Amino acid sequence: MAAVARHARFWLIGLAVLLVAVYLLRTVLLPFVAGMAVAYLLDPVCDRLERWGLSRTWATALVTALFIVLAVAAVLLLVPLLAGQITRLAERLPDYVDVLRGNVGHLLDTLKAHLDPAMLDRVREAVQGSAGRIVGWATDAVGRLVSGGVALVNVLSLVVITPVVAFYLLRDWDRLIAKVDSWLPRDHADTIRDLAREVDTTLAGFLRGQGTVCLVLGLFYAIGLSIVGLDFGLVVGLMAGFLSFIPMVGSTLGLIASVGLAAVQFGDWIMVAVVAAIFLVGQAIEGNVLTPKLVGERVRLHPVWVIFGLLAGGALFGFVGVLLAVPVAAVIGVGARFALSRYMTSPYYRGAGADAEDPGDGPADGPGDGGEGPG
Repeated sequence: MAAVARHARFWLIGLAVLLVAVYLLRTVLLPFVAGMAVAYLLDPVCDRLERWGLSRTWATALVTALFIVLAVAAVLLLVPLLAGQITRLAERLPDYVDVLRGNVGHLLDTLKAHLDPAMLDRVREAVQGSAGRIVGWATDAVGRLVSGGVALVNVLSLVVITPVVAFYLLRDWDRLIAKVDSWLPRDHADTIRDLAREVDTTLAGFLRGQGTVCLVLGLFYAIGLSIVGLDFGLVVGLMAGFLSFIPMVGSTLGLIASVGLAAVQFGDWIMVAVVAAIFLVGQAIEGNVLTPKLVGERVRLHPVWVIFGLLAGGALFGFVGVLLAVPVAAVIGVGARFALSRYMTSPYYRGAGADAEDPGDGPADGPGDGGEGPG
């Protein structure tokens, strides 16, 4: 027991030191975390090119160059369109709020005969005050975004440092994995490797699958809203697709924003219904086609666990925490299932008189394999 306590104390101290280091260095970690994410996502492509006969260095150079070209092309195509729509949205937002305020006034006039006048006055004051605050907040937020809400140093570091970090990590990925493997405690190396493979399966499936889902949904929403003629449909659609990485958040916010814009712009409930139908169709496609095909049941990350991880990571470490949230959630989920499976074969679960070698009602039918834990 003394040896177990020493080992536990060693790993807990190491974890605490790591968390403190991440917290203290969170302002400079963004390009390195982004580079690690890019390298992790692109490593299978480099492995495929190696199997086709390219050296690791040439495969890494080709994949990195192609990634940079695609990223630059996407920026050059999308940024001018998005910046123009965001600027126009900031300019026209007060007019939209005035129209909404007028519609609310008409609604209140209609209800005046059925409600207490004092209550109507309070509701009208609350709506007007809230509208003013919303206009001020939205205008300031859009202004900061257009003028460079992200610090120039962070943007430059992302643009310059991230590709360099991704290149070197991609080139040395297999050697780094082998080096880390050599550091594993020998008594538990096989168990740690099994857990690492499960984390890799969960994380790769979620990131690549959910990333593809977000891309398809963003394009579907943006094209659909633009076809029906909704002002700022491109911005709303792409943002809804991007935020779909957080379960239900992207579609909900996109539906509210697009329906509100449609009600102000068209003043026709048929067009409002058409805009709402675009999001309902998108949700049907996501739930019945995209997520089952691209993400699948093998990725056992519960939506509530993902949302909690993103919020907790953002609150503790800012945007770096958001980037680290899903990997950490995957690690904790796999670790929790492993701990639960061990618990269900231990005397703590089975009783002091149970035979430890008897599988009995072991973890095969327990929550550990059913994915009901945090993962």
